[in-house]
Amino acid sequence: MKYMLLIYGDEQALTETERKDCYVESTQLAHDIKANGQYVAANPLHPTAMATSVRVRDGKRLVTDGPFAETREQLGGYFRIDAKNLDEAIAIAARIPMARKGTVEVRPVIEIPGLPNT
Repeated sequence: MKYMLLIYGDEQALTETERKDCYVESTQLAHDIKANGQYVAANPLHPTAMATSVRVRDGKRLVTDGPFAETREQLGGYFRIDAKNLDEAIAIAARIPMARKGTVEVRPVIEIPGLPNT
């Protein structure tokens, strides 16, 4: 089963050096889980200041800067993995560096037939 591991944290929590170290550690984790056949994809996201929110209401497109929700932790990146079960997905989530400073949300992915392969 595919899982999304959504990484949340305070965008200001890491120094630039800590952020670079986090990327190095995350890259190594991606290689480790790829070797086990569990890796699908992973990417950090730019800060919320670079985000744009799009909504359609009454047939009109509304575009605003930034994320919609105001919260202390922001979505900062993700891993998409293939795990046998939730326990295995949780074990991988616990290895993500930002789990030590933020939160990693583990959610099963609904696979819809007919979508293009990645």
